[in-house]
Parts: sequence; C-alpha cells; structure tokens
Amino acid sequence: MSTTVSPIRRTSPRDPQRTAGESGFTELARLVHSSGLMRRRYGYYWTRLIALPVIYAAGVVGFILIGNSWWQVVTAAVFAVIFTQTAFLGHDAAHRQIFRSGKWNDWISLIIGDLFVGMSYGWWQHKHTRHHANPNKEGSDPDIELPVISFTPAQVAAKHGRFASWLIAHQGGFFFPVLLLEGLSLHASSVRRVLSREPVNRRWVEIAFIGMRLGGYLALVFLVLPPDKAAVFLAAQLGLFGFYMGVSFAPNHKGMPIVPKTAKLDFLQRQVLMSRNVRGNPVLDVAMGGLNYQVEHHLFPSMPRPHLRRAAPLIARYCRDLGVPYTATGLWESYGIVLRYINRVGLGERDVFACPLVTERASV
Repeated sequence: MSTTVSPIRRTSPRDPQRTAGESGFTELARLVHSSGLMRRRYGYYWTRLIALPVIYAAGVVGFILIGNSWWQVVTAAVFAVIFTQTAFLGHDAAHRQIFRSGKWNDWISLIIGDLFVGMSYGWWQHKHTRHHANPNKEGSDPDIELPVISFTPAQVAAKHGRFASWLIAHQGGFFFPVLLLEGLSLHASSVRRVLSREPVNRRWVEIAFIGMRLGGYLALVFLVLPPDKAAVFLAAQLGLFGFYMGVSFAPNHKGMPIVPKTAKLDFLQRQVLMSRNVRGNPVLDVAMGGLNYQVEHHLFPSMPRPHLRRAAPLIARYCRDLGVPYTATGLWESYGIVLRYINRVGLGERDVFACPLVTERASV
C-alpha cells in the first residue's frame, strides 16, 4: 500500500531556534502520524516470524547433510547472514515495531535474541537505550566507548605507551579487521551480563535460552565435524557474523559530530545531527536491516522498518525547511568518512569534523 506524503506547511515564528527546538519535532510527528507511517505492518512481520524457525531448521538439515567437508565454510557464511538478519528482526521487536503490546515485543525479543542468536536481550536493551538517548555524546553513548578504537581526543589521551600510541595512530587500518572479533565479543558480553550480579529482568529465562542456543549449537558443530573443521567453521561463522553486524552499524554515527558532555540540544537536532543515512535501493535496505535509514529510526524508533524508506523524503524535506542539516551518503562514501575520521582522531587532530551548531550549543 502506498503512502501519500503530505506537503509541509509551516508558520513563520518569531524565534527560529524555538521552532527547531520546542515545536519542530511536534510538527514533524504530526506529519508522520497523519501520513500513516507509524501504522503496524503485521503481515510483513508475521511472515518473517513464521519463516524464522523454518530457515533455521533448513540450515541445520543442510549442515548435517553436508557433513564432514570443508564446504562447511560456505555454510558458516550462510549462517552468519542468517544470524545477522535474525538480529535485525530482534532489533525491530525491541523497538516495539512489531506489536502494540510491550509484553509481546519483549518476549519476541527474548526468543529471537537469546534463543536464536545467542545474545542477551537485557544486556543489549540497556546498552542500546543509552545510545538512542544520547547518540555520539561523550560519557553517555556506549557506542563511542570501545576498548580498541578511539573516537575522541580525550580517549586518545587516556591511552599510554609506545605500542598503544602506534596502534591509535594506525587505527583506521585496524577498524574493519577488528570487526571480525565483534561476534565473539557480543556473545561474551551477553553471557557475562546474565551471570553478573547486576539486575537483569528475566535472568533465568535469558540464562536458559542462551545456554540452549550456545550449548546446542556447539554440540551440533562438534558432533558433525572433527575438531579441526569445527574450529575453522566456528571461526568463520563468528568472524563473518561480527563483521556483518559491524559494517551495518558503523556507517550510522561514526564520523558524525561528537557531542561534548556540556552540550544541550533538543531532541530533533540531537537525533538528526548525529545520524547519517546511507542511500541505496531495496536490496541495500534488506542487507542493512533498515539501519541505513538511521535518521528516521532515531526520530521514530517504533516506526516499522518497511515505512522508513517512505518516511525519508518527508523528513529530509522537513529538516531542510527548518535549517537542520540532514546527512545522507552512499555506502562506500560512508565507510570512507568513518575511516578518515578515526584516522584523524588517532593522529591527534582536535575538533575533528566539528559541527558549528554543536560547538555553539556546547556553551549554552
């Protein structure tokens, strides 16, 4: 069903900053809702939820039939794609995109994340909620606080030693290879969180689901393959899974302005200025799980994924009318921006890709 994008009609307020700050998002939300872009897409999501166990079952059967063969490396790549696409579906559920009921969305997220992917929904939700609240803000966004990559001059200054300095100065060259470890890191962080003393909702459910997923998966791999092939299979699957996840999330905010701790930005500016869309086509939309429409997703996290592409022209035009910079690039261009940014940070340049509006607001 097509969605009609209504023309934007705005008054001319006496204080333009007040429009951008207080009433800007309210008017945008009205336009988005009136265009039907927040309407649930039950058919879209039920099709995927029903197909999910069927695809997993087919993958397991294929793995068993191929048996003791080095062709299982290809199977590992297929599994990496399946697990990443499953994680994208869990991401949609966690953002309340699938059902109206919060409880239904929570349980679907638990089942998809913990049982099908092997990642803790509680751990991810805690981390991702902080990111959405303050994207690219120092001291608040966990996505710019990584142990191996520095995104701010302060992070560079905190690392000492000749070897650490050399690594930081060349961190652009290590960025993509490091993503091969992201899959292992995601599983390890999940297990560590559910077994920690930190409060975790439905802890025993998460422990049971993750235990079944990780334990059952390892048992299957080592029952079908000898130790050497099993090790190669797991390394390839985990590496490609982490790499796929990383290259899908990296273009969204990396290389966009970093917000100082003291900066005060309204919701519309905070989400638009720190996010980047990746232009593409329906194939890219599927490959990136809709994450290439990061501006729209951050403004309206519960918007169903199929509507993001339709919302993008409306929101881009609205931001242009309001004078709020809206960033959209090609996929390869976005990776180039990310690499240039972290290289320049690693080489000690301050105010990397500084945004004048963010700088101005930091002193307010």
